[in-house]
Parts: sequence; C-alpha cells; structure tokens
Amino acid sequence: MLDHYRMLGRYNVWANGLLFDAAGALSREQYQADRGAFFKSVHGTLNHLLATDLIWMKRFTGEGEAPDRLDAILYETCDGLHAARIAEDARILGYVDGLDERRLNGTIKFRRVSSPEEFEQQLAPALAHWFNHQTHHRGQVHALLTGLTGRAPELDLLFFQRLAAKSAA
Repeated sequence: MLDHYRMLGRYNVWANGLLFDAAGALSREQYQADRGAFFKSVHGTLNHLLATDLIWMKRFTGEGEAPDRLDAILYETCDGLHAARIAEDARILGYVDGLDERRLNGTIKFRRVSSPEEFEQQLAPALAHWFNHQTHHRGQVHALLTGLTGRAPELDLLFFQRLAAKSAA
C-alpha cells in the first residue's frame, strides 16, 4: 500500500497543476463566479481543497497551521492560492514518501472541524478517504471549468498512470 499512496501523492500534484493551469486562464469574474457548486466557485472549491489538506496534514503529522472552517478562503487570488498549493503538495509528497509499514498500519487521533468529539482511526483508511476527497472536489472544479469554458483538463488517474509509465521508460 505504500507505493499506492505514494502514487496518489504524485497524482495529486499532477492533477492540481492541471487545474491551476486551467483556472489561471479564467478571468477574475469567471474564477470567482458563484456557479452553484457546494463551495460556490472555482476559487471557493480550490480554497476548500487546500483548507482540508492543511487540516488532514495537521492530523497526520501534528504540524502546521490548519483552518477552523471548511469554507475558509485562505487566499484571495488564484496566484496566491496556487503558490500555497504547490508548497502543500510538496509537503504531502514528503509525508507519503516518508511513511513506513509500521506507521501506515498505525492509528491517528483527531477532532473534526465541526465537532469536539475525538476520533481514532487507522491511518491507511484515513489516507484513502483523504485522496478520494481530493479527487471528489477536483471533479467539481472540472465541472465548473467545463461550464465556464466548454473544456477542462483530462484528470483520470489512468491517464496520469500512462504518462508516468512513459516518463519512466
């Protein structure tokens, strides 16, 4: 499973890069337009992705700052958010690359943002949830981009895997 989570970390970097390239080509009005998504806009959804990654990385590592709201707007501009996304993706890669079997089979304790109750959960299923959550919200951004411009980047995991295999060859 270690290789699987490391691959998902690399996929995360790749997919986020494609989304930010596409988001960076939008006008400010398009980027911030309330399009009826759960976090309203491309901007809101990309901020949510970063916010939840900060929250989960704090849970996993005990380090870093984490917002106390899932709808936190951490950065007002696409450029500022993109720079923070790049830094957090590097942190995520470092984390998953540094995991070992003992840690992967261990547990984490955390509190949800929305309640004071403490949970204890095995790390591996928490990682599976986290990477799935990222994909879920990237899919929302993908739909928003399609609605705004008529096109969005190819984000399928299989596409990434094929590109990675070509690069390794």
